[in-house]
Amino acid sequence: MANQRDYYEILGVTKGADADTIKKAYRKVAMQYHPDRNPGNKEAEEKFKEAAEAYDVLSDTQKRAQYDRFGHQAFSGQSGGFGGGGFSDVNDVFSSFSDIFEDFFGGGFSQGGRRSGSSKENRTGPRRGSDLRYVTEISLKDVALGIEKEIQFEADTDCSSCKGTGSESQKPPQTCPTCRGSGQVVRQQGFFTMATPCTSCQGEGVRVVDPCRKCKGRGRVSQSKRIQVTIPAGVDTGTRLRIAGEGEGGYRSGGPGDLFVEIRVKPDERFEREGSHLHSVLDVDYLVMLLGGEVEGPSPVGKTQVKIPKGAQPGEQVRVLHEGLPSLKSDRRGDLIYHLQIQLPKKLSTEEESLLRELAEIRGLSLGEGSGKKSSSGFWGKKK
Repeated sequence: MANQRDYYEILGVTKGADADTIKKAYRKVAMQYHPDRNPGNKEAEEKFKEAAEAYDVLSDTQKRAQYDRFGHQAFSGQSGGFGGGGFSDVNDVFSSFSDIFEDFFGGGFSQGGRRSGSSKENRTGPRRGSDLRYVTEISLKDVALGIEKEIQFEADTDCSSCKGTGSESQKPPQTCPTCRGSGQVVRQQGFFTMATPCTSCQGEGVRVVDPCRKCKGRGRVSQSKRIQVTIPAGVDTGTRLRIAGEGEGGYRSGGPGDLFVEIRVKPDERFEREGSHLHSVLDVDYLVMLLGGEVEGPSPVGKTQVKIPKGAQPGEQVRVLHEGLPSLKSDRRGDLIYHLQIQLPKKLSTEEESLLRELAEIRGLSLGEGSGKKSSSGFWGKKK
Protein backbone atom coordinates (compact mmCIF):
# COMPACT_ATOMS: atom_id res chain seq x y z
CA MET A 1 0.00 0.00 0.00
CA ALA A 2 2.96 2.31 0.56
CA ASN A 3 3.56 2.77 -3.16
CA GLN A 4 0.01 3.72 -4.01
CA ARG A 5 -0.63 7.21 -5.37
CA ASP A 6 -2.94 9.63 -3.62
CA TYR A 7 -6.51 9.16 -4.83
CA TYR A 8 -7.11 12.91 -5.15
CA GLU A 9 -3.92 13.24 -7.19
CA ILE A 10 -4.99 10.39 -9.52
CA LEU A 11 -8.25 12.18 -10.39
CA GLY A 12 -6.66 15.64 -10.34
CA VAL A 13 -9.03 17.13 -7.75
CA THR A 14 -8.59 18.86 -4.40
CA LYS A 15 -9.61 17.35 -1.07
CA GLY A 16 -12.54 19.73 -0.87
CA ALA A 17 -13.98 18.68 -4.26
CA ASP A 18 -17.71 17.91 -4.30
CA ALA A 19 -19.27 14.71 -5.68
CA ASP A 20 -20.08 16.23 -9.08
CA THR A 21 -16.50 17.48 -9.54
CA ILE A 22 -15.12 14.05 -8.62
CA LYS A 23 -17.45 12.34 -11.09
CA LYS A 24 -16.45 14.70 -13.90
CA ALA A 25 -12.77 14.22 -13.09
CA TYR A 26 -13.17 10.43 -13.17
CA ARG A 27 -14.92 10.68 -16.51
CA LYS A 28 -11.99 12.61 -17.96
CA VAL A 29 -9.36 10.15 -16.73
CA ALA A 30 -11.45 7.08 -17.64
CA MET A 31 -11.97 8.40 -21.17
CA GLN A 32 -8.23 9.07 -21.52
CA TYR A 33 -7.15 5.58 -20.48
CA HIS A 34 -10.18 3.60 -21.67
CA PRO A 35 -9.13 0.19 -23.13
CA ASP A 36 -11.05 0.83 -26.34
CA ARG A 37 -8.90 3.91 -26.92
CA ASN A 38 -5.68 2.19 -25.89
CA PRO A 39 -5.87 -1.38 -27.25
CA GLY A 40 -3.07 -3.55 -25.93
CA ASN A 41 -1.60 -0.76 -23.79
CA LYS A 42 -0.96 -2.32 -20.37
CA GLU A 43 0.17 0.97 -18.81
CA ALA A 44 -3.09 2.65 -19.86
CA GLU A 45 -5.04 -0.32 -18.50
CA GLU A 46 -3.34 0.04 -15.12
CA LYS A 47 -4.10 3.76 -15.02
CA PHE A 48 -7.69 2.97 -15.95
CA LYS A 49 -7.98 0.55 -13.01
CA GLU A 50 -6.17 3.00 -10.74
CA ALA A 51 -8.67 5.77 -11.58
CA ALA A 52 -11.58 3.40 -10.94
CA GLU A 53 -10.15 2.50 -7.55
CA ALA A 54 -9.82 6.20 -6.67
CA TYR A 55 -13.38 6.90 -7.79
CA ASP A 56 -14.71 3.85 -5.90
CA VAL A 57 -13.42 5.38 -2.67
CA LEU A 58 -13.95 9.12 -3.22
CA SER A 59 -17.51 8.74 -4.54
CA ASP A 60 -18.56 6.90 -1.37
CA THR A 61 -19.06 9.24 1.60
CA GLN A 62 -18.12 6.63 4.23
CA LYS A 63 -15.08 5.30 2.35
CA ARG A 64 -13.91 8.82 1.60
CA ALA A 65 -14.09 9.79 5.28
CA GLN A 66 -12.01 6.72 6.18
CA TYR A 67 -9.49 7.52 3.46
CA ASP A 68 -9.20 11.17 4.52
CA ARG A 69 -8.44 10.03 8.07
CA PHE A 70 -6.23 6.97 7.58
CA GLY A 71 -5.13 7.08 3.92
CA HIS A 72 -4.63 3.77 2.10
CA GLN A 73 -4.21 1.99 5.43
CA ALA A 74 -7.95 2.32 5.94
CA PHE A 75 -8.46 -0.51 3.42
CA SER A 76 -5.33 -2.58 4.01
CA GLY A 77 -7.34 -5.52 5.29
CA GLN A 78 -9.75 -5.62 2.34
CA SER A 79 -9.36 -7.34 -1.01
CA GLY A 80 -11.20 -8.19 -4.19
CA GLY A 81 -11.25 -4.83 -5.87
CA PHE A 82 -13.58 -2.85 -3.61
CA GLY A 83 -13.18 -0.51 -0.68
CA GLY A 84 -9.82 0.65 -1.95
CA GLY A 85 -8.47 -2.87 -2.41
CA GLY A 86 -7.77 -2.52 -6.16
CA PHE A 87 -9.53 -3.92 -9.25
CA SER A 88 -8.16 -7.19 -10.60
CA ASP A 89 -9.02 -6.43 -14.24
CA VAL A 90 -11.00 -4.01 -16.37
CA ASN A 91 -14.10 -6.22 -16.27
CA ASP A 92 -14.29 -5.54 -12.51
CA VAL A 93 -14.38 -1.84 -13.32
CA PHE A 94 -17.10 -2.24 -15.93
CA SER A 95 -19.30 -4.42 -13.74
CA SER A 96 -18.91 -2.03 -10.80
CA PHE A 97 -19.62 1.18 -12.72
CA SER A 98 -21.82 0.01 -15.61
CA ASP A 99 -24.26 2.85 -14.94
CA ILE A 100 -21.41 5.35 -15.11
CA PHE A 101 -20.20 4.09 -18.47
CA GLU A 102 -23.72 4.08 -19.90
CA ASP A 103 -23.95 7.73 -18.81
CA PHE A 104 -20.58 8.52 -20.40
CA PHE A 105 -21.26 6.93 -23.75
CA GLY A 106 -24.93 7.68 -24.29
CA GLY A 107 -26.21 4.22 -23.33
CA GLY A 108 -24.37 2.51 -26.18
CA PHE A 109 -21.78 0.94 -23.88
CA SER A 110 -22.17 -1.62 -21.15
CA GLN A 111 -19.72 -3.80 -19.29
CA GLY A 112 -16.19 -3.32 -20.48
CA GLY A 113 -16.95 0.12 -21.84
CA ARG A 114 -17.37 -1.71 -25.14
CA ARG A 115 -20.52 -1.68 -27.14
CA SER A 116 -23.28 -3.98 -25.93
CA GLY A 117 -22.72 -7.59 -26.92
CA SER A 118 -19.58 -9.25 -28.14
CA SER A 119 -16.98 -7.51 -30.30
CA LYS A 120 -18.19 -9.40 -33.34
CA GLU A 121 -21.80 -8.46 -32.68
CA ASN A 122 -20.74 -4.83 -32.41
CA ARG A 123 -19.05 -4.95 -35.80
CA THR A 124 -21.86 -6.73 -37.62
CA GLY A 125 -25.01 -5.89 -35.66
CA PRO A 126 -27.17 -2.73 -35.44
CA ARG A 127 -25.76 0.25 -33.58
CA ARG A 128 -27.11 3.72 -32.83
CA GLY A 129 -25.69 6.64 -34.82
CA SER A 130 -23.75 9.44 -33.15
CA ASP A 131 -25.30 12.69 -31.96
CA LEU A 132 -24.44 15.76 -34.05
CA ARG A 133 -23.97 19.43 -33.13
CA TYR A 134 -25.00 22.33 -35.35
CA VAL A 135 -24.41 26.02 -34.55
CA THR A 136 -26.76 28.64 -36.01
CA GLU A 137 -26.96 32.44 -35.70
CA ILE A 138 -30.16 34.41 -35.22
CA SER A 139 -31.00 38.09 -34.75
CA LEU A 140 -32.42 39.81 -31.68
CA LYS A 141 -35.71 40.13 -33.58
CA ASP A 142 -35.76 36.34 -33.95
CA VAL A 143 -35.24 36.07 -30.19
CA ALA A 144 -38.23 38.35 -29.61
CA LEU A 145 -40.59 36.57 -31.99
CA GLY A 146 -39.22 33.06 -32.39
CA ILE A 147 -38.42 31.69 -35.83
CA GLU A 148 -38.75 28.67 -38.11
CA LYS A 149 -35.36 28.16 -39.70
CA GLU A 150 -34.14 25.70 -42.32
CA ILE A 151 -30.70 24.27 -41.68
CA GLN A 152 -28.54 22.10 -43.92
CA PHE A 153 -25.74 19.75 -42.87
CA GLU A 154 -23.95 16.53 -43.79
CA ALA A 155 -24.45 13.28 -41.89
CA ASP A 156 -23.26 9.73 -42.44
CA THR A 157 -25.83 7.00 -42.92
CA ASP A 158 -25.97 3.37 -44.07
CA CYS A 159 -25.10 2.85 -47.73
CA SER A 160 -28.36 2.08 -49.56
CA SER A 161 -26.57 -0.18 -52.01
CA CYS A 162 -25.09 -2.61 -49.49
CA LYS A 163 -27.49 -1.89 -46.60
CA GLY A 164 -24.58 -0.87 -44.40
CA THR A 165 -22.72 -4.16 -44.70
CA GLY A 166 -19.94 -2.74 -46.88
CA SER A 167 -20.27 -5.84 -49.06
CA GLU A 168 -21.38 -5.77 -52.70
CA SER A 169 -23.24 -9.05 -52.14
CA GLN A 170 -24.46 -7.87 -48.72
CA LYS A 171 -22.72 -10.78 -47.05
CA PRO A 172 -21.68 -10.20 -43.43
CA PRO A 173 -17.99 -9.43 -42.85
CA GLN A 174 -15.75 -12.42 -42.26
CA THR A 175 -13.46 -12.92 -39.32
CA CYS A 176 -10.02 -11.54 -40.10
CA PRO A 177 -7.65 -14.50 -40.59
CA THR A 178 -4.65 -12.48 -39.42
CA CYS A 179 -5.89 -11.58 -35.93
CA ARG A 180 -8.66 -14.21 -35.77
CA GLY A 181 -11.22 -11.58 -34.88
CA SER A 182 -9.42 -9.98 -31.96
CA GLY A 183 -8.46 -6.83 -33.85
CA GLN A 184 -4.98 -7.09 -32.38
CA VAL A 185 -1.75 -8.81 -33.28
CA VAL A 186 0.28 -10.02 -30.30
CA ARG A 187 4.05 -10.38 -30.64
CA GLN A 188 6.50 -11.77 -28.12
CA GLN A 189 9.74 -9.81 -27.78
CA GLY A 190 11.97 -11.39 -25.17
CA PHE A 191 10.19 -11.07 -21.83
CA PHE A 192 7.67 -8.58 -23.21
CA THR A 193 4.36 -9.16 -24.98
CA MET A 194 3.40 -6.42 -27.45
CA ALA A 195 -0.14 -6.01 -28.79
CA THR A 196 -0.76 -3.74 -31.80
CA PRO A 197 -3.87 -3.08 -33.94
CA CYS A 198 -4.17 -5.55 -36.79
CA THR A 199 -3.17 -3.92 -40.08
CA SER A 200 -5.19 -6.37 -42.17
CA CYS A 201 -8.52 -5.28 -40.72
CA GLN A 202 -7.48 -1.93 -39.15
CA GLY A 203 -8.31 -3.29 -35.71
CA GLU A 204 -11.91 -4.22 -36.59
CA GLY A 205 -11.45 -7.98 -36.31
CA VAL A 206 -13.50 -8.53 -39.48
CA ARG A 207 -12.97 -7.89 -43.18
CA VAL A 208 -15.28 -7.32 -46.13
CA VAL A 209 -14.39 -9.78 -48.89
CA ASP A 210 -16.18 -8.01 -51.77
CA PRO A 211 -16.26 -4.25 -51.02
CA CYS A 212 -19.32 -2.31 -52.16
CA ARG A 213 -18.54 -0.14 -55.18
CA LYS A 214 -20.68 2.75 -53.93
CA CYS A 215 -19.21 3.11 -50.43
CA LYS A 216 -15.90 1.32 -51.12
CA GLY A 217 -16.51 -1.14 -48.32
CA ARG A 218 -17.21 1.43 -45.60
CA GLY A 219 -20.89 0.60 -45.40
CA ARG A 220 -21.48 4.35 -44.93
CA VAL A 221 -22.12 7.31 -47.21
CA SER A 222 -22.42 11.02 -46.53
CA GLN A 223 -25.89 12.44 -46.94
CA SER A 224 -27.01 16.07 -47.19
CA LYS A 225 -29.94 16.83 -44.89
CA ARG A 226 -32.30 19.80 -44.78
CA ILE A 227 -34.66 20.18 -41.84
CA GLN A 228 -36.90 22.87 -40.39
CA VAL A 229 -36.03 23.85 -36.82
CA THR A 230 -38.46 25.71 -34.57
CA ILE A 231 -36.46 28.15 -32.44
CA PRO A 232 -38.68 29.42 -29.62
CA ALA A 233 -38.78 33.06 -28.54
CA GLY A 234 -36.55 33.94 -25.59
CA VAL A 235 -33.49 31.85 -26.43
CA ASP A 236 -30.00 33.17 -25.71
CA THR A 237 -26.48 32.44 -26.88
CA GLY A 238 -25.60 28.93 -25.70
CA THR A 239 -29.19 27.61 -25.72
CA ARG A 240 -29.21 24.05 -27.13
CA LEU A 241 -32.23 22.50 -28.85
CA ARG A 242 -32.43 18.71 -29.15
CA ILE A 243 -33.96 17.36 -32.36
CA ALA A 244 -34.54 13.65 -31.78
CA GLY A 245 -33.55 11.25 -34.55
CA GLU A 246 -31.94 13.85 -36.83
CA GLY A 247 -28.30 13.04 -36.07
CA GLU A 248 -26.02 10.52 -37.74
CA GLY A 249 -27.79 7.53 -39.27
CA GLY A 250 -27.60 4.26 -37.36
CA TYR A 251 -25.18 1.49 -38.27
CA ARG A 252 -26.66 -1.56 -40.02
CA SER A 253 -30.26 -0.43 -39.51
CA GLY A 254 -29.61 0.79 -35.96
CA GLY A 255 -31.43 3.85 -34.64
CA PRO A 256 -30.24 7.34 -35.61
CA GLY A 257 -28.54 9.75 -33.22
CA ASP A 258 -29.94 13.13 -32.21
CA LEU A 259 -29.15 16.60 -33.52
CA PHE A 260 -28.30 19.36 -31.04
CA VAL A 261 -28.78 22.87 -32.43
CA GLU A 262 -26.74 25.45 -30.52
CA ILE A 263 -27.90 29.08 -30.70
CA ARG A 264 -25.71 32.14 -31.23
CA VAL A 265 -27.47 35.53 -31.01
CA LYS A 266 -25.92 38.19 -33.27
CA PRO A 267 -24.89 41.37 -31.44
CA ASP A 268 -27.27 44.33 -31.88
CA GLU A 269 -25.48 47.66 -31.32
CA ARG A 270 -28.74 49.33 -30.29
CA PHE A 271 -29.29 47.14 -27.23
CA GLU A 272 -27.57 45.58 -24.28
CA ARG A 273 -29.30 42.46 -23.00
CA GLU A 274 -29.92 41.73 -19.33
CA GLY A 275 -31.83 38.45 -19.23
CA SER A 276 -35.19 39.31 -20.78
CA HIS A 277 -34.69 43.09 -20.29
CA LEU A 278 -33.12 45.31 -22.97
CA HIS A 279 -31.20 48.54 -22.33
CA SER A 280 -30.83 51.23 -24.98
CA VAL A 281 -29.57 54.84 -25.21
CA LEU A 282 -32.27 57.23 -26.44
CA ASP A 283 -31.48 60.70 -27.81
CA VAL A 284 -34.24 63.15 -26.84
CA ASP A 285 -34.64 66.78 -28.00
CA TYR A 286 -33.85 69.27 -25.23
CA LEU A 287 -37.35 70.79 -25.42
CA VAL A 288 -39.00 67.39 -24.91
CA MET A 289 -36.68 66.81 -21.96
CA LEU A 290 -37.80 70.12 -20.48
CA LEU A 291 -41.51 70.01 -21.28
CA GLY A 292 -42.20 66.28 -21.50
CA GLY A 293 -43.70 64.48 -24.45
CA GLU A 294 -43.69 61.30 -26.49
CA VAL A 295 -40.95 60.10 -28.82
CA GLU A 296 -40.18 56.98 -30.84
CA GLY A 297 -37.62 54.54 -29.47
CA PRO A 298 -36.08 51.41 -31.01
CA SER A 299 -37.44 48.00 -30.09
CA PRO A 300 -36.21 44.55 -31.13
CA VAL A 301 -39.12 44.27 -33.56
CA GLY A 302 -39.23 47.88 -34.87
CA LYS A 303 -40.26 51.03 -33.00
CA THR A 304 -42.22 51.81 -29.86
CA GLN A 305 -43.61 54.98 -28.25
CA VAL A 306 -41.73 56.28 -25.21
CA LYS A 307 -43.26 58.80 -22.79
CA ILE A 308 -40.70 61.33 -21.53
CA PRO A 309 -41.62 62.97 -18.21
CA LYS A 310 -41.43 66.74 -17.86
CA GLY A 311 -38.06 67.91 -16.59
CA ALA A 312 -36.28 64.65 -17.43
CA GLN A 313 -32.52 64.73 -16.88
CA PRO A 314 -29.70 63.27 -19.00
CA GLY A 315 -28.88 59.76 -17.78
CA GLU A 316 -32.36 59.25 -16.36
CA GLN A 317 -34.00 55.91 -17.17
CA VAL A 318 -37.45 55.45 -18.68
CA ARG A 319 -38.93 51.95 -18.62
CA VAL A 320 -41.44 50.63 -21.14
CA LEU A 321 -43.07 47.60 -19.55
CA HIS A 322 -43.32 44.24 -21.35
CA GLU A 323 -41.66 45.45 -24.56
CA GLY A 324 -38.42 43.51 -24.01
CA LEU A 325 -37.78 39.83 -24.69
CA PRO A 326 -39.83 36.76 -23.75
CA SER A 327 -38.49 34.33 -21.16
CA LEU A 328 -38.05 30.60 -21.76
CA LYS A 329 -38.73 29.95 -18.08
CA SER A 330 -41.95 31.93 -17.58
CA ASP A 331 -44.77 33.75 -19.39
CA ARG A 332 -43.44 37.13 -18.27
CA ARG A 333 -41.88 39.40 -20.88
CA GLY A 334 -38.99 41.72 -20.04
CA ASP A 335 -38.94 45.52 -20.28
CA LEU A 336 -37.28 48.06 -22.54
CA ILE A 337 -35.15 50.40 -20.45
CA TYR A 338 -34.10 53.65 -22.15
CA HIS A 339 -31.19 55.73 -20.86
CA LEU A 340 -32.01 59.33 -21.82
CA GLN A 341 -29.45 61.46 -23.59
CA ILE A 342 -30.14 65.13 -24.35
CA GLN A 343 -30.09 66.15 -27.99
CA LEU A 344 -29.12 69.79 -28.59
CA PRO A 345 -29.63 71.50 -31.96
CA LYS A 346 -26.52 72.41 -33.94
CA LYS A 347 -28.27 75.43 -35.53
CA LEU A 348 -31.02 77.81 -34.46
CA SER A 349 -33.25 79.94 -36.61
CA THR A 350 -33.37 83.68 -35.87
CA GLU A 351 -36.79 83.30 -34.32
CA GLU A 352 -35.67 80.39 -32.12
CA GLU A 353 -32.64 82.27 -30.87
CA SER A 354 -34.76 85.33 -30.15
CA LEU A 355 -37.24 83.30 -28.12
CA LEU A 356 -34.45 81.60 -26.20
CA ARG A 357 -32.87 84.95 -25.37
CA GLU A 358 -36.22 86.17 -24.06
CA LEU A 359 -36.43 83.05 -21.92
CA ALA A 360 -32.89 83.59 -20.68
CA GLU A 361 -33.78 87.19 -19.75
CA ILE A 362 -36.79 85.94 -17.77
CA ARG A 363 -34.53 83.53 -15.92
CA GLY A 364 -32.00 86.24 -15.27
CA LEU A 365 -29.22 84.68 -17.33
CA SER A 366 -26.51 86.83 -18.85
CA LEU A 367 -25.67 85.88 -22.47
CA GLY A 368 -23.40 87.23 -25.19
CA GLU A 369 -24.45 89.93 -27.62
CA GLY A 370 -27.15 88.75 -30.00
CA SER A 371 -30.18 90.76 -31.18
CA GLY A 372 -31.74 87.64 -32.68
CA LYS A 373 -28.55 86.55 -34.46
CA LYS A 374 -25.95 84.04 -33.38
CA SER A 375 -23.14 85.64 -31.43
CA SER A 376 -19.73 85.55 -33.06
CA SER A 377 -18.44 84.10 -29.82
CA GLY A 378 -20.35 80.83 -30.26
CA PHE A 379 -23.72 79.15 -30.03
CA TRP A 380 -24.82 80.49 -26.63
CA GLY A 381 -22.26 83.27 -26.42
CA LYS A 382 -20.06 84.05 -23.45
CA LYS A 383 -21.23 85.08 -20.04
CA LYS A 384 -20.34 88.56 -18.96
